Amino acid sequence: MGSFDIQCDVNGSVRHVFAALSDVTRMPEWYSAVTVVTELTAPPISRGSRFRIHRNLPGGPVINIVDVTELEPDRVFTLTSVEGPTPFSYRYTLTPSDAGTTIALHGQISTEGLTGPARFAGSLAPRLFARGMEENLNRFRTMIERASA
Repeated sequence: MGSFDIQCDVNGSVRHVFAALSDVTRMPEWYSAVTVVTELTAPPISRGSRFRIHRNLPGGPVINIVDVTELEPDRVFTLTSVEGPTPFSYRYTLTPSDAGTTIALHGQISTEGLTGPARFAGSLAPRLFARGMEENLNRFRTMIERASA
């Protein structure tokens, strides 16, 4: 399993950014690979909440079962896959900044379960996932900032 770290500044309050980021059902709006999210536990989202996430990956469509493994309101939100290919854990830490909010993402990922040429990504996987997540966080930032305008 490899890891990566990226940051993104968002023009919005920590409370507003956290609320949108921790609403896993909104992922298809900003996370390019995610097509459908189904809640498997009753709202509100809390530590232990579970979701079925449908993603389109280079090897084809996949389904992951994902748990909220850490939740500190307005500060930390962690999603960890518990079933499905490409095991991952994404830990988002939010802090106030001059821009509004800084999101720091620490990702741990694996190519386990990928098919086709993508399964050979190996040591390149963390960089590829980081680049993709940087693009996703930029889409998230745009979504938040447009909603606030």
